[in-house]
Amino acid sequence: MAGETVDEVLAELAALDDPRAREVNARRGDDHGVNLSGLRAVAKRLGKRPPLARELWATGDTAARLLATLVCRPKEYGRKELDAMLREARAPKVHDWLLTHVVKKSPHVEELRPAWLADADPVVASAGWALTTDRVAKRPEGLDLDGLLDTIEAEMKDAPDRLQWAMNHCLAQIGIEHPALRPRALAVGERLAVLQDYPTPKGCTSPYAPVWITEMVRRREG
Repeated sequence: MAGETVDEVLAELAALDDPRAREVNARRGDDHGVNLSGLRAVAKRLGKRPPLARELWATGDTAARLLATLVCRPKEYGRKELDAMLREARAPKVHDWLLTHVVKKSPHVEELRPAWLADADPVVASAGWALTTDRVAKRPEGLDLDGLLDTIEAEMKDAPDRLQWAMNHCLAQIGIEHPALRPRALAVGERLAVLQDYPTPKGCTSPYAPVWITEMVRRREG
């Protein structure tokens, strides 16, 4: 119903909470137990509801914030507001969905990306790297790819987990998308050996950059 209040939506989310899902999510640092397919179904029914999205975000509840990213209108958020939201988004899934569903669709993305990339907070910096990785793949014009590799080579090995993961993704994307830089990307990955021993399920590609790059290039060229 279009007139649902934030309390009614929170009650609906609470009814969807599954203790088993909560346990699984907790291992990834996410404090909610709502099945994401169920959450998307709620968002589809609600449609775009910008005022409700702000109310849901303000609750601080992880499931409510995930829903807020789906029912908001990204262009209605200002740069400072998005920066504040990103700094509040400590749960990994909220962080990811805020970037994917809101920031990337905002007219302020290219103001925020370099500022976050240089931020002293590693979680905020990881957002800058995630946005940069997106540009490496889709709009690399104007990026200093060699400079990015310099930073990765100097800092990735000792970076905190979430920042390290984001930098590693950027390293792999450079190697996959830019053949001229592929030998260097492979060499950096081999030298740093970040995520070399990461447990990878059968049938999945390892996040270890040299394996990741090689496999994705093989698929494209095969």
